[in-house]
Formats: sequence, C-alpha cells, structure tokens
Amino acid sequence: MEQSSSPLRRGLECLAAVLLSVLVLILGGRIAWQGVSIFQNAGAVPVAASVQEVVDREETVRQLDPNNAYTTVTILFRAQLLEGEEKGQMVTAVQSNEGSMAVPAREVQAGDKVMIYHQAYADGTEEWLFADYLRTDGLLALGVVFLALLLFFGGWKGLRTIVSLALTCAAVFAVFLPAVLGGRNIYLWALLTCLYATLSTLLILQGRHPKTLAAAAGCLGGILVSGLLTLLMSHLLHLTGMVDEESVYLLMMNPDSPIHLRGVVFAGIVIGALGAVMDVSISIASALWEVKAQAPQAGRRELCRSGFAMGEDMMGTMANTLVLAYIGSSLATVLLLVVYNGSLLGLLNREMIVVEILQALVGSIGLLLTAPLTTVISALLFTRQPRRDPEPGAGLPPLSRRYFQPKTDPRQEPQEGSPAGDD
Repeated sequence: MEQSSSPLRRGLECLAAVLLSVLVLILGGRIAWQGVSIFQNAGAVPVAASVQEVVDREETVRQLDPNNAYTTVTILFRAQLLEGEEKGQMVTAVQSNEGSMAVPAREVQAGDKVMIYHQAYADGTEEWLFADYLRTDGLLALGVVFLALLLFFGGWKGLRTIVSLALTCAAVFAVFLPAVLGGRNIYLWALLTCLYATLSTLLILQGRHPKTLAAAAGCLGGILVSGLLTLLMSHLLHLTGMVDEESVYLLMMNPDSPIHLRGVVFAGIVIGALGAVMDVSISIASALWEVKAQAPQAGRRELCRSGFAMGEDMMGTMANTLVLAYIGSSLATVLLLVVYNGSLLGLLNREMIVVEILQALVGSIGLLLTAPLTTVISALLFTRQPRRDPEPGAGLPPLSRRYFQPKTDPRQEPQEGSPAGDD
C-alpha cells in the first residue's frame, strides 16, 4: 500500500507546487504591471501575410559620384493577410532593397510568409511595405520538437521540466521586465525572481524532500554571493552600465525616471548565472542523498568528503559553461572592438568588455562557492534524517531474495530438547 500511494503523494505535491507557483506569479504580476504599458507604439504595426505572387521587379541605379553607385531593387508582390481585422484580404506590397545596405534582405518569392505594415502618407496615398520575414513559425516548430524530446526521454519528469521552464520564463518576461519598466527597484526584483525560479523549479521537479531544501539553500547562497560581489565590483570598477547603444535607448525611453543601468548589469549577471548554479546545487544534493541511501552509516565527514570530490569535477566544466556562454553571446561585438582598438590594454578597459569579463568571473565564483555550500548543508540535513538499513535483496524479484538472506550458524541454533529455548 505504501508503494502504490507514493506516486500519488508525489503527484499531489507537484500539483500543489504548481498551483502555489502560479498564485505567486499572478500576485507578482499584478504588482509589476501597475502603471506599465508596452506595445503601445503609435507607429505602424506589422501583420503576417503570405506571398501569393511576385508582380514586378525593378532595378534602379543611383550614382552618388563618378566613382560610387549603388543599385536599389524594388519588388512588387501580392500577399494575403493572415491576421487582423482584414484577415484573408489580398493586398499589394512593396519590398525595397537598398544597395547601400550591407546585407539586404532576400527577395520575396511566392509561398513566403512575411511581415508587412500599412503606411499612410500626408498626401493621402497609402501602401503596404515589407518589414521582415515571418520567423516565429520556424521557432515554434523547433520548440515543439524540444518539448517532444523532453517528454520522450524524460517522461513524467520531462513534463514537470516543461511546466517549471514555462513558469520561470513567465516570471522573467511577465513579472521582472514589467517591474523594471515600471521604475521599481531592479536589484530587489532580480533577487525575488531568482528566489521564485529556484523554489518553484526545485519543488516541481524534486518535491518536498530534504535534498530540495539543501539544493535551494546552496543555490540561493551562491546567487547571493554573486550579487554582493557584483555590487562591490561595480563600485570599484566605476561602472556606469552604458555598455552598448541599447543602453542609450533605455535612458531615452523614460527621461523623467530612467532605468538604472548598473541595476541592469546586476540583474543580467545574477539571472544569467542562476541556471548553472542551480544545476550544481541539485546535482550535489541528489548525489549525496544517494550516497547516504547506499551507505546509511556514513557521517557528516564522509558526506562532505564525497561532496567536495564531486564539486571538484563539476567546477571546471560549469565555469567553462558560463565563460563560453558569455563569449558566444557577444562574439560579434568583441570581434568589432578587437579590430577597431589600438591596444590590448585599451580593449580590456572598455566598459563593454569589462562587463562581459565581470559576468564570467562573478558567475564562476558563485559556482565555486555553491558546491561546498551545498555539500555542507546536505551533510547537516541528511545526517539528521533517520534511515534504516535496507533489507538484504530489497528491490529484487521474490525468487531471488532467498539468495540474499543471511545464513545462520548451525552452532548457534538451539538443538531440539536443549534448554536454550527457555531463555
């Protein structure tokens, strides 16, 4: 009866964790969205359309000077609107590829799905213009493949992974970003987002378990260290947060209450390191729990020794994960700065490069401290859990268990008629 109720109990715990996470998400969203309005741009809004045919193609050569000229390609095509109030209507649109563009867009062809927008001019004329290709369909298909693979290889735990991932993304995009755009304390909301993501993910994936508590404590400890170190280094390095042109746009978006750019750097570091830190903490906590299950006599010292050994193997690969992730995300910018900087010293002191290095170093230090912190917490928690020695042959088929039963010494068995049975 205990074995049959265990999956039910785990399922109820997972459901309770999901419901609680959704409730917290809704409450946080109501607070974050107060006074925030996005996607309210007064400009033209592009809509999806399907190209039916290319009507005309024209090339125009423009001579800037005797030595410089470029060709502009204008394509006239008919498309069917796929959304909006005029869904299904056929319109004529224009794609203009300027020769001065470094990489012009591919010329549209029949069957392409594109984004077009309606443009009205002061003289009363209007037209539909090509904006970009519709790429969300391809991303959606790839996302479906990813989810299907999670379910195929992960089964029930894969489904819980999908739910936890959806809640984490919702916390970032539906709560954290609106809170930042609303002018709220970005440091506080970044830490609250990390706290929510850690607890909801671990509770949904692992349930109410001692290793969940150990992993959560170790993960949050590593994130807290990363956050404090980021604040310290931002002050020592005199960072302004002006790392690229997007930072300028953020300042111009709301001049009366501009977004704190150093806070954006802080949030990027702690949220970016959260995934790797959580991976290390749950891996060590789960491994030490299994060690304690297989060796109930192991004490805190033995568990700490095992955890430190596991942490040594994880540190190198996890640090590489963070460093390579940050390098890969800004590779084009780094290449550009390398070409247009006169010295290595000047390059390394550019704030954009300093922030990238700071992200990698602070995240790696958070990882390094997460491993021993999780180990110590796990050793303290797991040695307090009363565990019984497993019976010989436990978990084996009934016909095989008799081979694992302890053999008794015939000399210790009471002989028939002996007084030993009266003791």
